Amino acid sequence: MLKIPLTSWGPDWDIVRKAICSTYFHNAARLKVIGEYVNYRNGMPDHLHPRNALYGLGYTLDYVVSHELILTTKEYMQCATSIEREWLAELGPMFFSVKDSDTSKLEHKKKQKESKSAVEEQMDNMKKDRDEKERRCKEQERQKRARQQQQISMPGERKPPSTYTRPKKMGL
Repeated sequence: MLKIPLTSWGPDWDIVRKAICSTYFHNAARLKVIGEYVNYRNGMPDHLHPRNALYGLGYTLDYVVSHELILTTKEYMQCATSIEREWLAELGPMFFSVKDSDTSKLEHKKKQKESKSAVEEQMDNMKKDRDEKERRCKEQERQKRARQQQQISMPGERKPPSTYTRPKKMGL
């Protein structure tokens, strides 16, 4: 026997996933749409094989690496493992780099939804302000008309002469 002590990492499977990623980083793929991944190396659409344990998880993973690809009507990834995108930059820096952006598509969608709701709220406020301004303008116009209509003509009261005076006829 070699007398090497056995050590266990317990339930932390990230070490094993990271080791698999260090070997198969060239077969990395990222999520494009639900159920479809795009291979980083060649840009081909890949799908998880139905026999893969990740296939029926109930949610989609953002990044995966696979051991082999099977080409049938679709290109299927067999023996796939989920990974973190930072591992690709760490283990294959000559091929990958990480841009500072959202960590997942869910967070990206959440930020888009928040910004969309902020824009919609701003639009609603602008619409309310515009409606309030129109209402005030109509109210002022109505008051102006009411003042003009309330003028009562009194007998014997002379109105100021208009600026135009008709010339008097001379002669007969």
